[in-house]
Amino acid sequence: MNEFLLKFRKERNLTQEEFSNKLGITLTYYSKIELGLRNPSYNFLNKFKDAFPNASVDEIFFTNTTHEMCS
Repeated sequence: MNEFLLKFRKERNLTQEEFSNKLGITLTYYSKIELGLRNPSYNFLNKFKDAFPNASVDEIFFTNTTHEMCS
């Protein structure tokens, strides 16, 4: 699961459907990215940056997290 993307969306009080509409992508595709089942494509990242120009793509999509059980 992409916890950073989930937090980002919830901070804006948007549902997955509202968020996907804002990006101009399908709900199914967005949901898979948020759940960590798919990696965001270059096209997705461009749409994200267009919709949220002040957001840090690096922090949301490229921050590594280690599960507490793996530490």
